[in-house]
Formats: sequence, structure tokens, C-alpha cells
Amino acid sequence: MSIAPSPLMQDLIRLALAAGREIMAIYATDFSAKAKEDLTPVTEADEAAEKIILSGLARIDASTPVISEEAAAAGRIPEVSERFFLVDPLDGTKEFISRNGEFTVNIAKVQHGVPVVGVVYAPALRRAFWGEAGVGAAAGTLAGDDSVNWLPIRVRPCPPDGAKVVASRSHRDQATEDYLKGINVKSLCSAGSSLKFCLVAAGEADLYPRFGRTMEWDTAAGHAVVAAAGGRVMTIEGQPLTYGKRQRGYDNPGFIVSA
Repeated sequence: MSIAPSPLMQDLIRLALAAGREIMAIYATDFSAKAKEDLTPVTEADEAAEKIILSGLARIDASTPVISEEAAAAGRIPEVSERFFLVDPLDGTKEFISRNGEFTVNIAKVQHGVPVVGVVYAPALRRAFWGEAGVGAAAGTLAGDDSVNWLPIRVRPCPPDGAKVVASRSHRDQATEDYLKGINVKSLCSAGSSLKFCLVAAGEADLYPRFGRTMEWDTAAGHAVVAAAGGRVMTIEGQPLTYGKRQRGYDNPGFIVSA
């Protein structure tokens, strides 16, 4: 049984696919990377994809402010209140640079601190995911003409013989290792970018712990997909992960993604 995205979601999917095409065009070249002020890498693909998404969002919903990673890194962060977009035009820049394919385009809409709409697109894998509160979550693989047959996804109950855990490929830390020692782990796999959220949402993994630093634009789209698929994103203290944390510089605390 297929599932149909809402008109807003269709617009956001089109934007994500357009950004993905630009990213893949640059991926095929001998691109270079530079370091931002926080020493994280950025490429021309990050900047080109962001330009496409910001231009598109201005056409779709000009009244809703947008916080986007590269603009934020340059100090361009608008005042936001109960409704705003969060964008990571190229989540997993390290994966992009290493050419392992595990990078995504992330677009989310937040209302009252909760990501209610999100699309995650992995252009190298041609796999896309979306989630919308009150509608559901879906995944699909792009055909040659970029058409997608969207199939509903849902988190799965954790198997009694242990969890399949997905962890960061580029940001594993001792806190994660210590946490894993205290739970029943059947298998452990690594993935880059917001694909980790999507694997849990699709029932392909049971748990994603993240104790290292993330920003709101890293997580909002994947969070929306997980929530719409019936999952949870909770802080280490057991509270729902929320958005619009200007006083923290839009920095997330550690969190755990689960069914």
C-alpha cells in the first residue's frame, strides 16, 4: 500500500531532489573542501545546495523564517518563534568528502519546538524518506525519471534477543561505547548523516544513541521522520528533544532514538 505526501511535503521533496541533483553534479568532479570557523568541513556542494533550498523555501512559504547550516555558520540566523524551517543542505560532509555515499539533504519544519514535517534524501543512494505529523512516514527509491513509489514505514518493537543498534560512522565516542555496554545489543552497524534516524524509522534498526555534539539542523528532519513512524527521540534525561534552543546556540544535548 502506498502513501501520498501532502502538498507541502511534495514541495519539500522536490526541493530536496533538486538540491540532491546539484550535490551529485559536484560529487562527480574533483571538488575541494575548506574548514569553517568551527573547523568542520564545507564544500561547494553544501553552499550550492543551500542556495537552491533557501530560494525554494522563499517561494513556497516566504513568511516562515529559515535556519540553515551554512547561513548560520556565517552568522545569518533569523529571529524565530513558534514556526520555522531547519535545513542542513548537505548532512554528512565528511561522508561526501570520503565518497561513501552516506550523506543527505535535510529539510524540516518546526512548530512549537516540535519537528512536524521532515524530508531526508540520500542522493548517492537515491533513497528518500519523509514524515509528517498526522499523516505518517514513508520511504522510497527514486526511479530513473525521479519518480518514487512511497511505501509506509514504521518503527519495529525491539526484538527480545537484543537490539540492532546504528551509530555514527564519523563521530563515535567513549560515551557511546559505555552506553552500549549497558544494553542488550544483538548487532551494531554504522551509518552516516541522518540515515541513522531513517533506519530506525523504517524498522531496519532499533536504537540510535548520540552523545556527541549535533546541531538542530542535523537532526530535525530525521526526527520528524522517526516521530511520524511511531518512534521517539529523547534526551539522556528522558525528555523529548525540542527545537528553537537559541540560548544554546541551537546545539542539541545527547539523545537516544528508539521505537
